[in-house]
Amino acid sequence: MARYILAIDQGTTGSTVALMDARGRLRAAVNHEFPQLYPQPGWVEHRPGDIWASVQKGLRDIFRKGIARPRDIAAIGITNQRETALLWDRDTGEPLNNAIVWQCRRTTDFCESLRDAGHEPLVRRRAGLVLDPYFSASKFRWLLHNTRGIKGALRAGRVAAGTVDTFLIWRLTGGMAHVTDVSNASRTSLMNLQRCAWDGDLCKLFEVPRDILPQIAPSSGVFGVTRGVKGLPDGIPIAGVAGDQQSALFGQACFGVGDAKCTFGTGSFILMNTGDKPRASKSGLLTTLAWQLGESAKPVYALEGGAFVCGAAVQWLRDGLRMIKRAPDIEALAGEVTDSGGVEFVPALTGLGAPHWAPEARGTLTGLTRGTGRAHIARATLDAMALQNADILRAMEKDLGKRMKPLRVDGGAAANNLLMQIQADVLGRKLIRPEVIETTVAGASYLAGLGVGLWSGPAEVQAIWRAEREFAVELSARRREERIAAWNRAVQRTLL
Repeated sequence: MARYILAIDQGTTGSTVALMDARGRLRAAVNHEFPQLYPQPGWVEHRPGDIWASVQKGLRDIFRKGIARPRDIAAIGITNQRETALLWDRDTGEPLNNAIVWQCRRTTDFCESLRDAGHEPLVRRRAGLVLDPYFSASKFRWLLHNTRGIKGALRAGRVAAGTVDTFLIWRLTGGMAHVTDVSNASRTSLMNLQRCAWDGDLCKLFEVPRDILPQIAPSSGVFGVTRGVKGLPDGIPIAGVAGDQQSALFGQACFGVGDAKCTFGTGSFILMNTGDKPRASKSGLLTTLAWQLGESAKPVYALEGGAFVCGAAVQWLRDGLRMIKRAPDIEALAGEVTDSGGVEFVPALTGLGAPHWAPEARGTLTGLTRGTGRAHIARATLDAMALQNADILRAMEKDLGKRMKPLRVDGGAAANNLLMQIQADVLGRKLIRPEVIETTVAGASYLAGLGVGLWSGPAEVQAIWRAEREFAVELSARRREERIAAWNRAVQRTLL
């Protein structure tokens, strides 16, 4: 009997293929990296063939581990780098150009022209997003304006557009399914959040024909079945799809209003479940669609905020200042002191993200004295990582009008116990770290398992989700407010 979920986590620098069993345990995972392309300053591209090749290698290697055979797979789940945009030929399946990656800034001038023309309120109201080259719509427009032979391909009806999930589904189904899920569609700036459908006015604004876009489907349910994929039998259902951050929210079993997760990576991404109605942010956050469990289910929405520099600040201490040899060394170094000794580090190394949205801001290191040592700067770095997240989470509470529940944490830096304790203290909320730290993979697996009836519903997923450790608040309310006030003063200096 098929009792395993095969999860594909297609990320910015590589693809992970993993196996989850029916008890919610991750049994095996393999990762393959692929090249990053930087054709001009500020431009980032991927070759779609490289993405697909990395997934194929993962499919080959996961079964070599001997945990499961291809015929043991009950369903496939997909989670993916969001906002990255691709075009390919419907007849041949061949890419028409390189993919434009979410990090790419080539459409900045176009987005600014739309903002100057007064179109941002429409995009905010319909799509829940700001006008920024981060999102897919302006990338699709660029590809449609700058791909050789595109006019003839459009006239012939041969152009297919999509985000990475759509491209993988197309390849896995042998070109039989051109579909995306609601969470990925919500990151394009082309989907109407209320109707979960492509918005004609937004498509017109960004000059993207609706007929090249995929069908929008719920995040859990059968998107298509495998056909002609080397190493996989035909007929395996692809039954769960979500963008990586929404997948992590689901993988953390954040099923209730006010449930939130923070992923500590190069930057930090925080999502909070806001229930079955989209919440317009008045605090500089994004409104996004989290997931939808079947056609008859109401969509679940979320507020999202991101800090551009989180783990990247530790990388800077390691590579730029050479204060540590390995990123994990920061925990022991920062632990040599009880506090930062008045040092404040605002890691605006690439500007400030939510809730400030100040791309022109630059990092500051203040409060230095003759007594300042490496340990104080290391401690100030961990403090900054936690304090900028606290700014975002308080903004979320303000928008939601509800106190946040304990924060669930994941990502590489979540293994840093000192950082997790600092985060609990400055937030004033308990932190919960899961047993399965690969939460994007877990979310895709849970969605796929629900899509084929391996689990009956979120309650059963909640029952198999397990915490590894909790971090209780140890800082007094008075000390917390003093610490936050000092941080706010440092941020204001950065914004001057």
